Amino acid sequence: MNRPIKNATRTAVSVTGLRKAYGEKIVLDDVDLSIGEGEVFGLLGPNGAGKTTMVRILSTLIPPDAGTASVFGHDLHSEPGAVRSLIGVTGQFSAVDNLLTGEENLFLIGRLLHLAPTERRARAAQLLERFDLVESAQRTPATYSGGMKRRLDIAMTLMGRPRLIFLDEPTTGLDPRSRRTMWQIIRDLAADGVSILLTTQYLEEADELADRIAVLDRGRIVAEGTPEELKRRIPGAHLVLRFADAASLDAAARSLREGSRDDTDLVLRVPSDRGIRSLRDVLARLGDGIAVEDLSIHTPDLDDVFFALTGTPSKEQNQ
Repeated sequence: MNRPIKNATRTAVSVTGLRKAYGEKIVLDDVDLSIGEGEVFGLLGPNGAGKTTMVRILSTLIPPDAGTASVFGHDLHSEPGAVRSLIGVTGQFSAVDNLLTGEENLFLIGRLLHLAPTERRARAAQLLERFDLVESAQRTPATYSGGMKRRLDIAMTLMGRPRLIFLDEPTTGLDPRSRRTMWQIIRDLAADGVSILLTTQYLEEADELADRIAVLDRGRIVAEGTPEELKRRIPGAHLVLRFADAASLDAAARSLREGSRDDTDLVLRVPSDRGIRSLRDVLARLGDGIAVEDLSIHTPDLDDVFFALTGTPSKEQNQ
């Protein structure tokens, strides 16, 4: 997916040399990263790579063992209160209270944030409207669908108008429709200037949403860039030619000896440089005498990036 690159004017998050270990197990090892204001920054990695630990450190829940980190210029170690006033966290598991109504959950967060009663009510009403929860506001979340509960979760995160939001696996367990709704919510937040650190194992999600991505493996950042930059780093573009019968496949394989054939599916895969010239060359070499039933172009995607950089299948691929 192509998207315009945002020219962030301020740095929302700055991390240098961050390290965290539990006994002999190093979870984060000399991590550097920077997130711009209004940017959606995706953090990819297999289970145990350190993504959730990174979120917990940056949200001041646990301290790092070494390194420095700041949020909008406020140091995590010396100014944790200032950092907490600027951030919101939506974790992997819902933080809503099933014994309270949706509206009461928002009021509770407002009280914890010391919002005045008038502001608390106004903000809750605004968020219920924004997240299409007005009709369910007087019901308990125990009666909500997974997507509704997740929307309430994010609404609660936004009660304090955070400038930086940590979304840790925000769409885990959601059905495809609810997942798409959540994607639009994330896009709208970024359009409003909110900075977002998105941790996810859903590669399509990262490709759809992230302005930049860092791939974390065994506690280290092994690659960073826009989705398109990461995909350009991985070789493996090829043309997929499908034929109606074995005779056509045989003839094509003789003309395109660099290709690899799949006799079961009557497919020939031919390496490509991703350019239109490569496609024209292949078709010219086949000539008019060999009928191609179907042709597609495969360029490396984030799945290929993930495999190449971590050697580990993603959660989405395992499902």
